[in-house]
Amino acid sequence: MSVLTSPRGKAEVVHCRRTESQDIFCIKNLIRKFTQKLFGRLNIIYLLEKANLAVTLCNDKEEIMAHAIFLDYPNWNVANQDNWVSLFRELDSEIPCTPLNTLFMHFFVAVDEYATGCLREVIRTVFKTVPELHFIFLIVPTYVSLGSPLTTVFSQVGNIPCLTYDEDFAVYICHRHDHYPQLHIRKARVEDHDDLMPIFLHNDTTLKEMYGEYFLAELIEAQDEENHAVVCEVEGKAVGFMSVCSHVNLALLHECFDLGPFHGFCFPHPDDILEPSKEPSIQESQDTEIKSDSQSSQKETEESEENASLELPEAAEIQEKESEESLLSGDIPPGFSDVIKDIEQKFSVLSNMGDEEPSLSSSESSLPSFLFSEEPSLFRPIYLGESAAFCIQLFCIDEKYEARSLDFMSFVFSLFPDKNYCLISVPHLTPEFVLIQNFVKVVPCNNCTLEHDLYVFHRAGLLRSIKIRLATILDITGVENLVGTLLLSRKIMDDLIQFNEACRDPDGTALQVFVAEVANQIVGIAVIRQEMDIEYIRSHYNIEDFIYFSHHQQEEHGRLHHFALNPIFRHYTKFFLKEILRLGFKSCLYYPVYPQSREGKLQNSYAHSLTSALHYLVPVRPRRQIVYPLEKLGINAPSKEVSKDQASYALYHTNRKLTLEPKVTVNARIVVVGASSVGISFLETLVFCSHLKFNNLTLISTHGLPGKKLWGSEQRRFLASDHCFNDKDYALMSLCSWVNVVVGRMTGIDRAAKHVVVSYNETVFYDHLILCTGQQYQVPCPTGANMDQHLTNREVLENSKQRYTGKVPYNLFILTDEEDCLRALIWMRNNSILTEGKVIVYGNTIDVYTTVETLLHFGMKGNGIYLVHPPTDSNITCVNNYEIESAIEEAMKTAGVTIYQDSLLAQWNDGEDPDPIHSASFTTSTKPFRLECSVFFSFYKKNVDYETFKAFNDACLVYDGRLVIDTTFHTNDIAIRAAGSLTKFSNRYYSNDWTHSNFSSKEIGFQLAAAMLSLFDPTLEPVTEPPADLDRLIPMYKGAKIQGGILPGSYYYLHIAKPGISSPLDVQRSQPDFGSEVMTGNVRDGTYFRLYINRYKLVESITCLSKEPFPVSNYIRLFGQHEQALNNLCTRYYENLIPDLYSYFTEPWCMALFHDRFIDLRKELRQILNSKQETDMPSMEQLAYKVEDEEINMNEKPQKYLQRVFEQSIYKNLLEKSTLDYLHYNQYHLPMYAWPGII
Repeated sequence: MSVLTSPRGKAEVVHCRRTESQDIFCIKNLIRKFTQKLFGRLNIIYLLEKANLAVTLCNDKEEIMAHAIFLDYPNWNVANQDNWVSLFRELDSEIPCTPLNTLFMHFFVAVDEYATGCLREVIRTVFKTVPELHFIFLIVPTYVSLGSPLTTVFSQVGNIPCLTYDEDFAVYICHRHDHYPQLHIRKARVEDHDDLMPIFLHNDTTLKEMYGEYFLAELIEAQDEENHAVVCEVEGKAVGFMSVCSHVNLALLHECFDLGPFHGFCFPHPDDILEPSKEPSIQESQDTEIKSDSQSSQKETEESEENASLELPEAAEIQEKESEESLLSGDIPPGFSDVIKDIEQKFSVLSNMGDEEPSLSSSESSLPSFLFSEEPSLFRPIYLGESAAFCIQLFCIDEKYEARSLDFMSFVFSLFPDKNYCLISVPHLTPEFVLIQNFVKVVPCNNCTLEHDLYVFHRAGLLRSIKIRLATILDITGVENLVGTLLLSRKIMDDLIQFNEACRDPDGTALQVFVAEVANQIVGIAVIRQEMDIEYIRSHYNIEDFIYFSHHQQEEHGRLHHFALNPIFRHYTKFFLKEILRLGFKSCLYYPVYPQSREGKLQNSYAHSLTSALHYLVPVRPRRQIVYPLEKLGINAPSKEVSKDQASYALYHTNRKLTLEPKVTVNARIVVVGASSVGISFLETLVFCSHLKFNNLTLISTHGLPGKKLWGSEQRRFLASDHCFNDKDYALMSLCSWVNVVVGRMTGIDRAAKHVVVSYNETVFYDHLILCTGQQYQVPCPTGANMDQHLTNREVLENSKQRYTGKVPYNLFILTDEEDCLRALIWMRNNSILTEGKVIVYGNTIDVYTTVETLLHFGMKGNGIYLVHPPTDSNITCVNNYEIESAIEEAMKTAGVTIYQDSLLAQWNDGEDPDPIHSASFTTSTKPFRLECSVFFSFYKKNVDYETFKAFNDACLVYDGRLVIDTTFHTNDIAIRAAGSLTKFSNRYYSNDWTHSNFSSKEIGFQLAAAMLSLFDPTLEPVTEPPADLDRLIPMYKGAKIQGGILPGSYYYLHIAKPGISSPLDVQRSQPDFGSEVMTGNVRDGTYFRLYINRYKLVESITCLSKEPFPVSNYIRLFGQHEQALNNLCTRYYENLIPDLYSYFTEPWCMALFHDRFIDLRKELRQILNSKQETDMPSMEQLAYKVEDEEINMNEKPQKYLQRVFEQSIYKNLLEKSTLDYLHYNQYHLPMYAWPGII
């Protein structure tokens, strides 16, 4: 913050921030006639959409004091946006302006009294925000005087003509050195100690406490040819410090990191062994890179192990504002004091001082639990050349000058003229700092146990001569050298040739190829095409979270196809993208990531061909789509561009506004155990935080990520669905682009070492552990009852509660996910079970019905299926609707399925060896019976898996039937959180009936992520502690609980209900405040549709049973709607105007109810009613409260009174306008509605 003082002596505390859309109204109020003379008549919204940087200056009351807009090309049309450099260099040859170091001010307004101070603060902020920036140009008509505020900052350099008008324009310039200059770097001196120590100790006193007050002076004194200390100086005072050393433990780095792309940080040697004796295939090279548990190797595609010229993805960037031990030093050189040696021993985990290297985890050959673990072990090249690297040991800088941290690099490279690489390592949890934003993160090996990330910066990265331009035919050789080892190199070369020949594809699509050039060498290439599917993108993705769509022409949208950049220049990725937009006359770029499945359990994150640039794009959330009754809508249906069904993909985006927008990097190792709906929802929420970049997300799951489309288009499933996610949703998320996947089962937790044990012998380290394993069906334990004794359930019931510890028969199937189901189906087909065998399905859940239907669907005869229901502790059935249960049982009996009630498993194979199962015996309340079988499906009881429980128990996590958590998801370990059916609330809340099982899993995952985001997101308000009495209340979530599936008789079933504690339907109906039911059709015909309307006239429950498929996603949107919003549903129903609810909800009027933005309309309308629009009248909400409290005398019913007042007030017109605006803006989704102007 800064303090501005007006000429009259008034002071204002101000701060700068990026401009937001809600600022526009206040900005317009600051515009004067003089502003229009300077900058022209401008559309502020349009200009903000096309701006690279827009800055707003506010006071401490958040009142806007000033605003400025900057673009990367001149205004007033004095030059084409793609060709202005030569024109401005002609003005003054001593001004080396380039697209990298130049911006143009297109607009500036300020409060008149503080205009000069505001302008200086804005300019200083811009130079601080964009470190590469050196010049800001201002262009105004020659006949206009700048005025005193602008003349204090800008100086004229010449005049230039306009391309469209017959007049000249004056060009003014502002230099960096006048506002936020580059830092002076020099060798450190002992007398700098007093200046530097306050910076070191600002947040961390560890070094002083351990090594005394003068450790820094001793470090400075001990400089020699291999160890240097440098400082940055401002006005004679040291404000930053860096200690560098040429000794680097390359052997240890080679063991822990993939140094292939950097030739091992060594100079080439003729005896280097770079390849194994047998040439590895391209696929092996590709898979080897994926195998690393680093974020980046999982997410990027075109970086080959051997390709040292390709950009490495930015996988984890760390910040430290105080002193930082880089942990890279080699041998301790002579001349260093004993204290400094001790520092090295304590902090330099990569030092060469001892004979023993730090112990690493088990060798790569013992990684069965990791993704791609079945691949051969990684070949490690042998480098015999001299070291080409030096390292940063300590670094600190004053926060005021942190943006100039890179100024150190040129000087420290001059100290080591024979070195090409600068290395730095920082702990995982160190916040990101500016210096390493320009470094490249080195990919760690998956057996690396070091608690640090390694970053590298190449000497050539200091070059500022990078130039982006359109490719020419002469670039072919240079591009071949750059992309030669890429899997898609042939496609890139074909695009380059096609561009040089025709500038468009054979089908007419505009094609552009850009290259990045440094010192006449091609170091990068990008291929873009015009986005021809922009209407589909707008209607299927929330692209309007980032742009005002109407301000972008169709030709301004481009699709990024390929992007490759030399890792030396990775920090220019955003500049490359910015130049693509400028030179290509684009305002938006899109990049689709299509899913790519692999057979078996292995998953390939190489679902896309980009891109080291993926981290600089933002993920775009998909939009929920309406399922349209196209035949019924006819000509009123949406266009084919909107309603077409095409392959799903995840979408990434950037635009001009985002090119200078930073992301907050989060390097914390967040490990999620369990790919349940809760875990997936948690990961989805983190991934789609566009302003955050999570680099270390890991999922541990038995079968990896779900959504592999194992069943293709087949609708039948063994297991019922909770409709949280489906295969299309997983494709739209592309979690494999951001999440490391470890395939295996958690078998232990070491809380002290903070790692998870996977499959007994592998470790995955964490900073935050998220447990979302849920509950699974368990192997049933036979009671062991002797059939000859004719025992009943009452006599053996206790034995059934024991845990089964024997050998699990291979033909006993416990189904948990799709992989289990597919394995069971394949086994049954291979063993002819579907045609000849007999199957026992054992359990009471809805999954037994979906399994029976699936077996019947795949051709099994009903007389070969035995459905056995064990005794239940509850009087609530899984369907909780007697009519539906009767129809299901009748359908199964018709198909020949035999049903047994209240039957408890007693023995397998008459007590003999149960593997495999040939028969099963059961006791009942009367006499026992025995069934022959070839397969046994058990859906008996769900519980926490025993290995999971043992891991919790051994780790001393509090477990009371389920894992105990508090209201913020914490277990008794602050670093371990848990959620989902795995958990229960602590007994101190006195709410044992309420658990996460009562709520929507998707909402639980979202709330879990929201609770954690407060740790990482600086834009969120600090979390305040709740009042003491509220701390004992458990949170209540509102999302609907859903279950559905296909039941016997080919009935499509769906049940949507308010979260809560279940009770029998008949008991609900008997309550005095039950509400009402709206039902049409009947169960046996498969036309049953039931809506439960509560006493507040809200839809609280939906039940559908149909012979035909129905639009589930549409019906989910009905939950929570008021019956009047459903076109006065109750009134029409009681007047017998609704014979069929299925047909009723396909009528055109209700399409808006299913629209994803209808909830936003409702909020907007409510906000209007809550607001006070007339000074002498209360708002409609306040009026309703007064009527409720009988503060108003009325001669009519309250409802009629409120309706009359509403129709006579301004609110009616405001609501109508808002509704019509909504329909007009979303007409591409809702063309069936009319609005004024189309009739």
